[in-house]
Amino acid sequence: MRRGLLVCGGSVRIARAEWAVTLFERLRGLLGRASLGPDAALLIERCGAIHTVGMRFALDVVFLDRHWRVIRVCRAVPPGRLWVWGGWRAVRTLESEAGCVDWSSVRAGDEVVWSAR
Repeated sequence: MRRGLLVCGGSVRIARAEWAVTLFERLRGLLGRASLGPDAALLIERCGAIHTVGMRFALDVVFLDRHWRVIRVCRAVPPGRLWVWGGWRAVRTLESEAGCVDWSSVRAGDEVVWSAR
């Protein structure tokens, strides 16, 4: 998995980001993890919808389009949800532990930038 940071709105939102690109990384996602902690997230490539079945903690989810713009922000998605959809244009999903990243100022249309470490 690639590691880096994510910038949104001119400031670093995620200091510890992992980018799931391969099929295995995308299928595994956050399953089996006890938590992510503050300033950490998983960016899943080619992912327009998620589930939280088998998860141990609630998620804040940000859906991105192909131009890395925010489409939808879903806060505090509880474990056990079968399907959370980002919309027709969603191609990437950014998952963080609920409440560990401040998404309050992020709006649809904001651009997210990946920066490798």
